[in-house]
Amino acid sequence: MASPKQPLAKVASIEFALDWQRAAAAPLTPSAPLKASRYLNSAQKRALDVVLCLIFLVNLLPLLGVVAIAVKATSSGPILFRQFRYGLHRETFRIRKFRTMYAALSDPENATVVRQAERHDARTTPLGRFLRMSSIDELPQLLDVLQGRMSLVGPRPHAVAHDDFYLQVIGRYGERFDCRPGITGLAQVNGARGPTPTVEDMERRLAWDLRYISEASLMLDLKIIFATARQALVCDAY
Repeated sequence: MASPKQPLAKVASIEFALDWQRAAAAPLTPSAPLKASRYLNSAQKRALDVVLCLIFLVNLLPLLGVVAIAVKATSSGPILFRQFRYGLHRETFRIRKFRTMYAALSDPENATVVRQAERHDARTTPLGRFLRMSSIDELPQLLDVLQGRMSLVGPRPHAVAHDDFYLQVIGRYGERFDCRPGITGLAQVNGARGPTPTVEDMERRLAWDLRYISEASLMLDLKIIFATARQALVCDAY
């Protein structure tokens, strides 16, 4: 009988090995360091980020303006939510998102304990629920990509408090920082998105992240971007 998922607080350390035959469904983390794709730090990837970001921003500017006005009009607080995240080589930066929670209930940007958002989270505003479901709340991160702190595609950045925890309990976790974090990623388009209430959940996401770091290419980035656009139309995030 398979062992039940272990809560985060009860896990001391995790190590596991890769089975490439099962990777398409639920890859496991490799036991030996992966060689990062040269594409990750290439001019080609940077050019894709800049060109697509400019196209997205120009075409989405009216939507961004409407959302900014709606956020300000429907609840008190700032339009944008800012929080520290780790980027390339664990350098910290302040990520941008449209605020989706009541300001008084949101975690401060330098919080040492951060509660993950959940479905039907009482902290989320009515407008915020729609923004999260449609992933529109992530669009301000296009500015982070233009500034070179993020990429369109890469491992999703987590709250610093969460990263610090997983660095202690998952041996391969630090390899996520071998590339810039992304607005979307291989994990997200393969179902490993949303809350990670157990270490098993984060192991699954990490496996996809490491696979991306190893296999990243222009074609893979384009496939992930198109898959993300299809998912956004379904509005299944939270």
